[in-house]
Amino acid sequence: MPTITVPKAKTALYDYPKYWAECYGTADFLPMSRAEMDTLGWDSCDVIIVTGDAYVDQPSFGMAIIGRLLEAQGFRVGIIAQPDWHSKEPFMALGEPNLFFGITAGNMDSMINRYTADRKPRSDDAYTPGGQGGARPDRSSLVFSQRCREAYADVPILLGGIEASLRRIAHYDYWQDSVRRSILLDAQADLLLYGNAERAIAEIAHRLSQGEAIASISDVRGTALIRRDTPADFQEIDSTRIDRPGKIDGIVNPYINTPEISDCEQQRRNAQQFGLDENGVAIVDLKRSKLQREKTVIRLPSFDKVRNDKALYAHASRVLHLETNPGNARALVQQHEGRDVWLNPPPIPLSTEEMDYVFAMPFQRVAHPAYKNRKIPAWEMIRFSVNIMRGCFGGCTFCSITEHEGRIIQNRSQESILNEVKDIRDKVPGFTGVISDLGGPTANMYRIACKSREIEAACRKPSCVYPGICPNLNTDHSALTQLYRETRALPGIKKVLVASGLRYDLAVKDPEYVKELVTHHVGGYLKIAPEHTENGPLSKMMKPGISSYNQFKKLFEKFTEEAGKKQFLIPYFIAAHPGTTDEDMLNLALWLKKNGFRADQVQAFYPSPMATATAMYHTAKNPLKKVSYKSDAVESVKDPAQRKLHKAFLRYHDSNNWPLLRAALIKMGRSNLIGDGEHQLIPKEQPAETSVYQAPRRKNSTPAHHRRTRGKKILTQHTGLPPRTSH
Repeated sequence: MPTITVPKAKTALYDYPKYWAECYGTADFLPMSRAEMDTLGWDSCDVIIVTGDAYVDQPSFGMAIIGRLLEAQGFRVGIIAQPDWHSKEPFMALGEPNLFFGITAGNMDSMINRYTADRKPRSDDAYTPGGQGGARPDRSSLVFSQRCREAYADVPILLGGIEASLRRIAHYDYWQDSVRRSILLDAQADLLLYGNAERAIAEIAHRLSQGEAIASISDVRGTALIRRDTPADFQEIDSTRIDRPGKIDGIVNPYINTPEISDCEQQRRNAQQFGLDENGVAIVDLKRSKLQREKTVIRLPSFDKVRNDKALYAHASRVLHLETNPGNARALVQQHEGRDVWLNPPPIPLSTEEMDYVFAMPFQRVAHPAYKNRKIPAWEMIRFSVNIMRGCFGGCTFCSITEHEGRIIQNRSQESILNEVKDIRDKVPGFTGVISDLGGPTANMYRIACKSREIEAACRKPSCVYPGICPNLNTDHSALTQLYRETRALPGIKKVLVASGLRYDLAVKDPEYVKELVTHHVGGYLKIAPEHTENGPLSKMMKPGISSYNQFKKLFEKFTEEAGKKQFLIPYFIAAHPGTTDEDMLNLALWLKKNGFRADQVQAFYPSPMATATAMYHTAKNPLKKVSYKSDAVESVKDPAQRKLHKAFLRYHDSNNWPLLRAALIKMGRSNLIGDGEHQLIPKEQPAETSVYQAPRRKNSTPAHHRRTRGKKILTQHTGLPPRTSH
């Protein structure tokens, strides 16, 4: 049997020979005008990054981290930030780039940035000076790319960032309520870079600088491109249909841990059977063929098929999510009206040395001087925070971190993190000694990984912590605990907070970590996300049951009392997620009242492109299981009135919601819950108008780039051109 091994990168980021333009040195800020280029002595830019965000030279902003990386490779990089997209002229401000345009919508998906979960326009934009909305167009990646093509028709265009990354294949679009084709086609770009794209951008830039044509660059991991046919040396697997005749060999279910078969043995079997499709389709007979995965491509149902057949859409979603582990993922291809969109396997995660290299770039850590000190809300929120790692192995179906950053954690060294804290202390204006967040996509996954690299490379499970903590997962938080201690011991550091989302079911495996966190790093409130109390929606979210929350709550309260502090646990919940019934929301409301919680912010499920929960919402199928036309339906909340009701249950205490809740409870046959009793949900009588409940307004202190995407927002710590971190 062939052995699955962990793939390695061809060249480390810091090992490329530098491009000749390195002689110009390092710019204080990457130029945004021809005058700045003249000051630097440049006659042209090698690369121009066009972004929907204001330019902040800080590693939480995509254009900065990608721009500085390319600068470190020796290239001259210019920035066109938030251009007027109504004509091509603003896209010509820096002249014609020698190598390529890099296009990104910015750190947020432009549609989620612009519209609420109820499809209502927002008036603000945290990534714009002054917080003003309207500085970027809808579907910014697409619009920017087309304008660049109009400006300089022959210049290659590379599309990246969270918006492009999650639209790399045919995808359900919530705002149009229809399936759209890959953004690569609509944007008329040459390549789409998805996921953590430092490797891809560095390799492509050097190959272009050596004279290679963009059309010949088709083998870079983490990229999508357009092809007319499958290369002759590739084995193509047909996965365009759901039900197939004939006997199908059984395989290990990647979604469950069974007592009869150890998780280790499950993954070994998966490794041995890697020639079989997870949906039960025999992919390749290993006795007859020794083709490696690197030369295998899976053909998904075409754009026309998934647009018109919801079951096939769910099937395509399932296959795509099964092919996300860099250790065993195969290429994917999907036909779009006579052309193939080809997705190479995901990028190889960065090593700790490479992560340190990226974060050691000479960032100014402030906004470009062109903004004349106008406040950029997103930067104000994260300027004193530090990202310590990338990726998330939680696998929550409403979240897009795994699709974008992957589930293998990429860690920075302690030295690198401490150096950044010192940099903030010494360079960032207004620093008072408080680090607002030491975290990442998930606060407590730093240096946590599979105990076996071989098993990790073979694993096809979408989560390492659902339905329970995998026995192969190392849950030792000691490296993170030590990092906390070293950080707060630095001179000039008064307080180090942890504001990123916490995986509490993982944290309880290491009580010493919980004690350290609660004793020293909670700023009065600690926000965690059980999301729900009922098994129906939780099973569709791939979230643990409420018992895990209760375990963590006990530890939190115990260590809070021992520290002699007054601290509070704030749980987040989500309304209208696929798999949620009215009865589920009622039970959640009763739990909230019993436990004395009054939510002042309500989060409604937001179907973001490519998320598994979005596939459930659109298709009423569950891609976490084998999809068939007869498989059980997933109930989704689509009617605006029902969505409003589900949000009202979360805010049962708001008297404005009482008329709606009374009518719903009567209809549900639960009128016994209407009254003034301790165990009743809402009163019979409406209060006087003067006493209508007003929710307290509390400033959200969670750094924008560290918030979970839990169906509400897609925010990534750096998803500029080719993306980089998130939460």
